[in-house]
Amino acid sequence: MRTYEVVFIAQPGLDDEGLASLVETVKRAVTENGGEIVKEEMMGRRKLAYPIRRYEEGHYVLLHASLERPALNELERRLKLSEDVLRHLIVRLDEVA
Repeated sequence: MRTYEVVFIAQPGLDDEGLASLVETVKRAVTENGGEIVKEEMMGRRKLAYPIRRYEEGHYVLLHASLERPALNELERRLKLSEDVLRHLIVRLDEVA
């Protein structure tokens, strides 16, 4: 398994419960497909560099996950389909170092 860094920006209109539910959905997408969450960090609400869908701010979430290619494909599919996710980025950690 390879380790990936998953960063996504959630809508600023989500309350704490909605944000927690979204993060759980993303984590479940990893664990249901044989992966595991190594690290989870809620980076808080921050101002965006440019407006995305007329939003000026967003909730940033960082996850480190170990998973195989099919699980990565499913995770990316779910992030693209979620209306609560404004943007996402997945980077393989061994490529960064």
